[in-house]
Amino acid sequence: MKFLFNYETKASDLWQLSMYGIYKSMAGLINVIFTAAMALLTVKYWSEVSWYLRALLILGLSLFTLIQPLLIYRRAKRQVSGMPKDMEIGFDEMGVHVKSGKEKSTVRWKKMKGVVKYPTLLVIYSSATRGYILNNKVLGKNRDALYDYVISNLKK
Repeated sequence: MKFLFNYETKASDLWQLSMYGIYKSMAGLINVIFTAAMALLTVKYWSEVSWYLRALLILGLSLFTLIQPLLIYRRAKRQVSGMPKDMEIGFDEMGVHVKSGKEKSTVRWKKMKGVVKYPTLLVIYSSATRGYILNNKVLGKNRDALYDYVISNLKK
């Protein structure tokens, strides 16, 4: 079986990957607890406090709901600016083949580290910190078939 996709990492893909990582960790749990506590404090004390404390309550509510995601997206945009555009990624019995312009590389299945399936992304890791992010738009209806194919080749 062989799969071939036109591949371009976008800032939104890196942002989603970061957000999935955060909210699967202890930091994400703390973010949720803090935001819920700030919402309760805001509702309870809004009518009793001055404008200064209202501003602090709004800032506390915005910290993990607006500010953190915006900062992560800004970092993702910077990261993407240094990445090549219009790459082609293929999967077959030999491994993962990546073509960017005139450059080609192949990573054998035995060197691949794993695959993670998120609701909107499929991340295929070539090392502990590097991988290929394929979103649902790129994968289309081949998403589950590719995931199963990668899993079967990683087990070999």
